[in-house]
Amino acid sequence: MEKPKITQAMINAYDEYTHLTLDRRAFMERLTMLAGSGAAAAAIAPMLAASGAKAQTVPENDDRLVAEEVTYPGSTGEMKGYLVRPADAAADLPAVIVIHENRGLNAHIRDVARRMALEGFVALAPDFLSPAGGTPADEDQARQMFSSLDAEATAADAEATRVYLAGLDGTNGEVGAVGFCWGGGLVNRMATKSPELGAGVAYYGSQAAAEDVPAIQAPLMLHYASLDERINAGIDAYRAALEEHGKTFEIHVYEGVNHAFNNDTSAARYDKTAADLAWARTVEFFKTHLA
Repeated sequence: MEKPKITQAMINAYDEYTHLTLDRRAFMERLTMLAGSGAAAAAIAPMLAASGAKAQTVPENDDRLVAEEVTYPGSTGEMKGYLVRPADAAADLPAVIVIHENRGLNAHIRDVARRMALEGFVALAPDFLSPAGGTPADEDQARQMFSSLDAEATAADAEATRVYLAGLDGTNGEVGAVGFCWGGGLVNRMATKSPELGAGVAYYGSQAAAEDVPAIQAPLMLHYASLDERINAGIDAYRAALEEHGKTFEIHVYEGVNHAFNNDTSAARYDKTAADLAWARTVEFFKTHLA
């Protein structure tokens, strides 16, 4: 049987579905129309979705790392997270908060935290659904839970995470944050609320409001996908506000790739060339600003 062809329109429909503008039924109806049949849509849907089976590129028991589940004070209650350190660190290291997508703290984000630790950082991937009981196993349920989060409280939890990491034994007090999708948007908001944030990297995240830009102190690196019309609609206004207020920032737009191009668990949207380049830029940015 010939492998079903995935079109840009199908990817766009999936993006609408994952960001709650389409429910599951409406998504499948649109996918059926685009694919030509229900059978083809059923075959294509799993190809668009992230695969938990592909989430691990760095083994959980990698002997180069020390990883643990941690609990620490949030803004109003306990936060839980996944903390990873290089096993052979000879000195205090800078730290990076790894902020998940709108699927919560899943196996993929844990793997990204391990990747960051292998680059020479203490990495903490918080579960920002902790106030709601934590990330559930069901991805659709997790996405629904994000709509109930309070934006101000979430930004406060991000700052509480920074404070926790800055005071942790083995860190040098310098803390950056990298986020993807929903997490990229949180990095931008966090930068307006956390004057001691050392650096922020946002992958295809919604931009901070222009009126909040004057409060940003951290240097920012902003990664965007050229085909991501929904998020890219805010780039020009954000760039103008950052320039107007003399902020330190870099914007990189990766041609011909989609939202979530860094997520290597999603075969339809992952782009290795763009992901590798963005990751190299991210690591160098943190090494420059968190030394």
